[in-house]
Amino acid sequence: MTRETFEKVYTTVRVRTPRTVQGYALTWATPYRVECMSITTAFATGFDRRYCASGCGMTMPSPYFNSDSRSPYTDHDLRPTMALAGKSVDEVKKLIDRGVAADGTHPTGTAYLLDTKDTARNVRASLYPTLIQYLANRISLQVVHADFIENRDDVLFYFTGVASVRALGSIRFRPGAIADHLTSAGGQLTDSQQMSILRWLEAGATGSYGAVVEPCNFPGKFPSPGVAMRHYLQGETLVEAYWKSVAMPGQGIFVGEPLAAPFRNQTDNPSGH
Repeated sequence: MTRETFEKVYTTVRVRTPRTVQGYALTWATPYRVECMSITTAFATGFDRRYCASGCGMTMPSPYFNSDSRSPYTDHDLRPTMALAGKSVDEVKKLIDRGVAADGTHPTGTAYLLDTKDTARNVRASLYPTLIQYLANRISLQVVHADFIENRDDVLFYFTGVASVRALGSIRFRPGAIADHLTSAGGQLTDSQQMSILRWLEAGATGSYGAVVEPCNFPGKFPSPGVAMRHYLQGETLVEAYWKSVAMPGQGIFVGEPLAAPFRNQTDNPSGH
């Protein structure tokens, strides 16, 4: 989408949005990008080239990163946005059902943290020791020294760094699961030369994230597994926890069921279903 076309749509949406609304859900797979920005960040912040990079460079950081805010528009003038995307209406309905089924269930499961052989895409592995130190008493964590896992039926989180993930058909995701692979073009939902992040949703995950334009392998441009899990485990919705986990979200798209909240207490429902 061009900036000019986006601005017309965005202006209309902003005018019609009550100030109490704290986030957006988009209901399409394309367009996934507004020139140099992802469509979800463009809706969250408005089009802003400071969220783009010229070559391998850093971008403007998100004020929402790892914050305790539960009212991002009120606090930061930002409405975190997630795309309810899929290859068909039926796939998106299944995605929504998984999110609803997960709410408040406090599921058991394992967080799989993959330490891959892909040196360029394995940059998040350096974060694992600290993550384990702080979250090992909250969830079952397993560092796997491989490019993929297979034949697992307890996948609650799956973070890896490869261009394409094998054996997705052999694993089972728990409702509400988050999964992503750090690579250059996973967020090019419908025409990626790598693995589209929609494959995660089709395999049963409830949320994923990927780059829509070449981001280079800065960890800050992708979800920080520890930050995402910490906020999710303390009861925040998928859109809140996932958005808070990306320091520089301008070049990446968030997809999934935004209000999924597996670890929400039933008595605490400020923004859930």
